[in-house]
Amino acid sequence: MAETTSSRRGRISFDSFWDNFLGNAPEWYKRAIVGFLILNPLLLLLPQGHYIAGWALVLEFIFTLAMALKCYPLQPGGLLALEAIALQLSSPDTVLHELESAFPVILLLIFMVAGIYFMKDLLLFIFTKILLRVRSKALLSFLFCFVAAFLSAFLDALTVTAVVISVAVGFYSVYHRFASESGDHDEEVPELHRQDLDQFRSFLRNLMMHAAVGTALGGVTTTVGEPQNLLISKVMEWEFIEFFMVMAPVTLPVLAVGLFTCLVLEWTGWFGYGTRIPENVLTVLKEYDREETESRTGRDNARLIMQAVAGVFLMCALAFQLAEVGLVGLSVIVLQTALNGIVEEHQLGHAFEEALPFTALLAVFFAVVAVIHDQHLFTPVIDYVLTLEPHLQPGMFYIANGVLSAISDNVFVATVYIKEVEAAYVAGDLTRQQFDLLGVAINTGTNIPSVATPNGQAAFLFLLTSSLAPLIRLSYGRMVFMALPYTITMGITGWMAVQWILQ
Repeated sequence: MAETTSSRRGRISFDSFWDNFLGNAPEWYKRAIVGFLILNPLLLLLPQGHYIAGWALVLEFIFTLAMALKCYPLQPGGLLALEAIALQLSSPDTVLHELESAFPVILLLIFMVAGIYFMKDLLLFIFTKILLRVRSKALLSFLFCFVAAFLSAFLDALTVTAVVISVAVGFYSVYHRFASESGDHDEEVPELHRQDLDQFRSFLRNLMMHAAVGTALGGVTTTVGEPQNLLISKVMEWEFIEFFMVMAPVTLPVLAVGLFTCLVLEWTGWFGYGTRIPENVLTVLKEYDREETESRTGRDNARLIMQAVAGVFLMCALAFQLAEVGLVGLSVIVLQTALNGIVEEHQLGHAFEEALPFTALLAVFFAVVAVIHDQHLFTPVIDYVLTLEPHLQPGMFYIANGVLSAISDNVFVATVYIKEVEAAYVAGDLTRQQFDLLGVAINTGTNIPSVATPNGQAAFLFLLTSSLAPLIRLSYGRMVFMALPYTITMGITGWMAVQWILQ
């Protein structure tokens, strides 16, 4: 009997394969992906089947991006891309060509993000001191937003967000342990501390949203702030300083409006903002920071100094274009690990964990871009915009990119549009001045309105899917609600600057 039961347990059935397919994704999501994979070959039988199937693939891929919380887009999107190649909607050679053109972006993701990983101690130190020493909530929020913007302009928005998350998780854990008297669950928190804990959660939600918006404000300004910026700069042939100057007529007004919006939200308390840190919580955190400071050794302080030196080197190397951005990131890795005694392979491996999944997803992006290119899917859209008066074109591109980025992903949208606009320029349909204006519109359109949803920016999605989000009760709907005032003020300012100031 025992053998029979054991054999039944080990028997392979269809359900076994189905349960493994896309893992814990919802059943309806699995069925949708299978339906897409069945539908696409059938569409080829229709008149202009390749064109229709190409558009179906793009919409299906956008669906996987929009449903990123249900399943990471790499797996379902990768299956769709593999099928597209098998159906000859594009070819491996075209995909390779697209990846080769984006090689600097791939280097950026692999080495720059890993390089900043080794600067986390310094960044944690900076944000901790800001949190504990600034008493004004409005000023504190302003500083979190501004520092996140400044760091994102030179580093990487995803990594800066990861650092702020680490700060928030650390402080939340310190107070939660104190409030629950070494327990791990809310049920163990006495009523005396429960109100403070709930208020502290609201306080952390405020800071995290301000910091996340800050990464978008800074990320749009330079070539390294967001992955697509580097791709756009390569196509437009803009170096670091030139990219900043060309974008400045749009990005600087948006930065000013974004920071002012931060202050207004804290002064008014609208959209869930304005919560102050409870005094009891502040006392506990200050005591914890004092103990950490006293226990810090000379070797720990030396690491902080070397990380600061590496940060200065990084900013100078980028500003003076000493090397390709990804190679600068590699040099930062070498300097910090060598000078701070990180010499074991397993210590290095953790630095690459954050960026490599997104790097693989980016390769799938370019497979879809290859389909768009080979099937000329966006040609009618580009042709329509080019029929408009030249002064209307940047504003229309800004709106189109902004809406599509908010519901899918800004890297994907920017990649598609800059490639199509480049093709139009090469074909002689655009003057250089028009090409420059559309390049600015694409970069700002994909970076600014995309704060509307967690789907739009990798940093927002990273925050939503982090271990911190459930701790501070930060849901998808709440993120959209709290981002709404920023979306309105920054989005409108960006459009006005593109439409009028830029020209």
